[in-house]
Amino acid sequence: MRKNQKGSKRKRMLSKKEPQKMERSRYLNVLLYAGLAAILFVVLFFHVKPESLDLDLFSVSEQTIYSPSTVDDQEATEEKKQEATDQVEDQYTLKKAYSDNRVDLISSLFEAIKEEKKAADDKENAPSDQELVKRVKEKLTTDMQEAVSDQSIKALLQASDENLSFTKDSIITVVNSLMSKEITAAKLQDEKKQVKTELKNNSIPSKYLNAAKEIGEFAIIPNYVFDPVATEKKRQEAADNIQPVQIKQGQILVEEGELIDREVYRKLELTGLLNSSNLFKPVSGLLILIGLFLAAIVHSLESRKKSLVHKNKSLLLYSLIFTIILIIMEVFSLFQETKYTTIGYVVPVALGTMLIKLLINERLAIFSGLVFALCGSMMFNQGVTGVFNYVICAYYLMSGMAGILFLRKHNARSKILQAGLLVALVNVLVVLSITLIQNSSPSGLEIGVNLMMAIVSGFASSILVIGLMPVFESMFGILSTMKLIELSNPNHPLLKKILTETPGTYHHSVMVANLADAACEAVGANGLLARVGAYYHDIGKTKRPQYFIENQMNIDNPHDKLSPQLSKNIIIAHTTDGADMLREKKFPEELVDIAEQHHGKSLLKFFYYKAKERDDQVTEEEFRYPGPKPQSKEAAIISVADSVEAAVRSMHNPNPERIEKLVKGIISDKMQDGQFSECDLTFKELNIISQTICTTLKGIFHSRIEYPDAPKQKVK
Repeated sequence: MRKNQKGSKRKRMLSKKEPQKMERSRYLNVLLYAGLAAILFVVLFFHVKPESLDLDLFSVSEQTIYSPSTVDDQEATEEKKQEATDQVEDQYTLKKAYSDNRVDLISSLFEAIKEEKKAADDKENAPSDQELVKRVKEKLTTDMQEAVSDQSIKALLQASDENLSFTKDSIITVVNSLMSKEITAAKLQDEKKQVKTELKNNSIPSKYLNAAKEIGEFAIIPNYVFDPVATEKKRQEAADNIQPVQIKQGQILVEEGELIDREVYRKLELTGLLNSSNLFKPVSGLLILIGLFLAAIVHSLESRKKSLVHKNKSLLLYSLIFTIILIIMEVFSLFQETKYTTIGYVVPVALGTMLIKLLINERLAIFSGLVFALCGSMMFNQGVTGVFNYVICAYYLMSGMAGILFLRKHNARSKILQAGLLVALVNVLVVLSITLIQNSSPSGLEIGVNLMMAIVSGFASSILVIGLMPVFESMFGILSTMKLIELSNPNHPLLKKILTETPGTYHHSVMVANLADAACEAVGANGLLARVGAYYHDIGKTKRPQYFIENQMNIDNPHDKLSPQLSKNIIIAHTTDGADMLREKKFPEELVDIAEQHHGKSLLKFFYYKAKERDDQVTEEEFRYPGPKPQSKEAAIISVADSVEAAVRSMHNPNPERIEKLVKGIISDKMQDGQFSECDLTFKELNIISQTICTTLKGIFHSRIEYPDAPKQKVK
């Protein structure tokens, strides 16, 4: 009782400190993410920072300089557009309305002549010819007055109406004919000369020919005139058809030994090779990329249903693995300046993805493989144009994914070495495929060196995984598959202790392990964890083995001489004793939890009812295990398997029907007692667990053939 009081006092003290620990854990969480972002930024910044050259105008280049990116050359584009617009000829338009206007002027002249002739005929005192000419000219436009002479008007005034109409029609016909063609200012005089010829062909009387010629020449004007709107449209179309001039990524800006003239210097400035202060774009892009990385990591780690402390431990481990891979990449990237430009092939990038899969989870390992590929493509970009080396990106992506794919669920050291061999094979195939796709002609030595580096990368990944796994498991208390396999070895000191000191408990634990493993696999839980947890779940019984019935061989039951309260304390203590023993031996927390939780807060019914017979004031709480209740599926399933195995072992003549009824009854009792209230088992899973355990037990307690005794015969 005193021990239980001390335990409850310690729990109360721990519960007071819990909020402080949680608060510190939250701060640690933020610091770890910030640290990871800072490491990524520092390592990658110097690889994405634009190259800055110290060059002077009209100096001689000491190296061949390539454009680091594709940029638009606005100045060259504008020059090409100007050249295109300058080559566009002026656009002219044929003004057909001009012909109609000139015909109207001719008609107005002849109408004025007819009117004056008629007015003169109606008067008794006819005006003089000069007076008539003057009156006609007053009705004409200024330019027409200047173009048509007085003699021509006088001649037309003296013409008969028939000759006047014929002359008018002839002039209009000629003007329409000539004005229907394109007449430019340059061709105007030629067209005017054509008027006289055309009029002669119309058989105009000679005395009116000069007048007709003057009027016709006056009527002929340029009708094919400059069109500013059409010209501008054509020039705009020509400019729009010019494609933007670009300086392509990888384009040679200046070759070694060439003079850096103004044009070359301008291109160097345009591509940013002379401006070391233009860091906004690369820094912004890098920050966005790091933000995406962190968002995916946060989603992957924070979405898991684990405690904050466990998440921080996983984040710290992930940050450490990630940093190790980045450091390895950075170290090897320093050798790019030498002739070994393909040194990136030797980096054991699969080391990172394999460790993350084994120690954290596969989902995060797949994402990390992509991140390693992107980081590697930026870090090994020497000798390529641009920031990203897509060859290294593809190589790292395939290598990392191969490491994840070839690691199986249960991985002993031999399996990890086998995975490394397969990774090396994938690396070799990727290097060969890249060489063939590039259609290059490397020497046999270069190909051999590249393939050797690919092989070393695969083997080094597996060897480093084997070497680093125990270190990380010890540092972070991680329970990996390989660790579980090692703990399941029968030669482990604690398993030997159980076997030698409590053989009955050992065989009980093996049976529970078989039942729990099968049930966990059926519902998607960790069967290997359940098996190993079952092996050690009753380790606390080794402190007082004779007080547990499976170890009472050829001895009396010591509980017959003890009070129910004292017996209860001894039985209950095996869970806390077992957890303390496992903690002392630095066992993973998952196994400690199973040893502590496999009885939950269940009631010791036998001793409770025995005590109840002696004292009615006894309460159930005094005879319940201290707990906690099972927190995981594996602990809950071991709790069921533990009770079922003990109950079936005590059953006389077990058969399938009785076993099934017993299993369902035990699960139902635990469920009604609330023992599964803190784990995430569903009713469907409990039903599957019941069926799986029944199937396993039927295989163990199957009926056997009874062989007849052989008749005894004397040996001759």
